[in-house]
Amino acid sequence: MADQQADPVFQIQRIYLKDISLEQPNSPAILLEQAQPQVDIQLAVGSEQVADGVFEATVMATVHTKIGDKTVFLIEAKQAGIFEIRNLPADQMGQVLGMACPQIIYPYLRGNVADVVQRAGFPPVHLAEINFQMLYQQQLEQQAAQAGVQTA
Repeated sequence: MADQQADPVFQIQRIYLKDISLEQPNSPAILLEQAQPQVDIQLAVGSEQVADGVFEATVMATVHTKIGDKTVFLIEAKQAGIFEIRNLPADQMGQVLGMACPQIIYPYLRGNVADVVQRAGFPPVHLAEINFQMLYQQQLEQQAAQAGVQTA
């Protein structure tokens, strides 16, 4: 029985808000502006092993809202989760950490960002749904392109 491959394990240990910041550098004057603000949203995912079979996955969002060249508000948020992941083939770990874990964490990030924006006195900003499979593929392509440039 010792030769048998153990069953794969994937369990959520905890989901938590790791970091969030809000800046309104031009308030209160900017709040009187009538122009429609431009919203720029940047997302990133990350992961690291924190113990044997235990990983932290993160989804980071930066929401920068401006009118002209003046910032209305800037939010930086990092939502994280701790996952127990064991007995998976090495080639599947990247997909689990780059797609499955962020897919679980992201709704919490969306809610926290919308809540902070609303508590700051603005209409809520709802982050769009994300296809983490496509995002993961783009990251792999960027890494491959960078590796190709570095070896040339």
